[in-house]
Amino acid sequence: MSKLIFLKNMNKNTILGAIAIIGIIVVAGLVYANDNGNSFNLENVFGQSNDKIAQTAVDYINNNGLSSTPASLVSSSDESGLIKIKIKIGENEFDSYVTKDGKLLFPQVIELVEPDNVTQDDQNASADSGPTTAEEVQKTDNPMLDAYVVARCPYGLQMQRAMAEAVKEQPELAKYINVRYIGSVSNGTITAMHGDAEAQENLRQICIRDEQPEKYWGYVACQMQTGDTTGCQTSTGVNSANLSACISDSGRGLAYAQKDFDLNTQYGVTGSPTMILDGVEISEFNFGGRSANAIKTMVCAAFNSEPGFCSTELNTAAAAVSFSTTYEGTGGSASGDTAADCAPAQ
Repeated sequence: MSKLIFLKNMNKNTILGAIAIIGIIVVAGLVYANDNGNSFNLENVFGQSNDKIAQTAVDYINNNGLSSTPASLVSSSDESGLIKIKIKIGENEFDSYVTKDGKLLFPQVIELVEPDNVTQDDQNASADSGPTTAEEVQKTDNPMLDAYVVARCPYGLQMQRAMAEAVKEQPELAKYINVRYIGSVSNGTITAMHGDAEAQENLRQICIRDEQPEKYWGYVACQMQTGDTTGCQTSTGVNSANLSACISDSGRGLAYAQKDFDLNTQYGVTGSPTMILDGVEISEFNFGGRSANAIKTMVCAAFNSEPGFCSTELNTAAAAVSFSTTYEGTGGSASGDTAADCAPAQ
């Protein structure tokens, strides 16, 4: 009886409006089904489940060579109108995002809402993208190009791969480039964007960089292939006992890391990779992208008098994104049009 009373109390326009809305949904579902060769069902009308869309995205990654190591789906969830998907590649997990219609996949989101306490000076500073040509770069006798990364960011790995290739082709470049790491130390524990595994690899690489520098580029070049930390220590001659001692001694490993993290704060670094040339942020995409030759170009732009290696062209191809057994990969891009980095989770 209550249902009859409810209908009786509804006016004619309300009832007709509800019927019209239902009709539109049904017709839209039928059109979608016919256009896509599918039979009509509720999933076609109201959309696929998050898990199904997420799995389709992972299948796309695997079927199109976007990762040299097979990716698998860990979980999916709603976040700000998108589907957040956690993907596992090898032993590492990454957060990516896909639109609800399953048509667009991207590795990160950038929060567009400015914090309430952002000042005009902050906004002006953000708008200053640094030098865009070699002529605008401040000159010095001994320039230093620092790349700020995290060890499990696909684009941080891309930048490290470009730098490792540059050192391989021109060993003298090693004196003018350096990798620093993004993170923090909390209650005596190192933290990073993508969890503890990344934080520990950051610390491992920091210790090798500061205490066994002659092994650093060899280890990084090996580790970025599949993430095999133990095997790469052995194959590149890293002294594992000394490395373990560095990691476990807060006066060494964490102290080295804290110096990097203090510089993160000084330069306002949040995304991986971020390039700092002699204390000034610089965009790699103004100098050739994420390639070995672009690394050389940025360094050489800062010399008062260019050394001989500056006249040698290095590999101009974009380095592969994420873990890869080859220098180049389908996920790499030298163009700023598809530039991406890893930012802290929102």
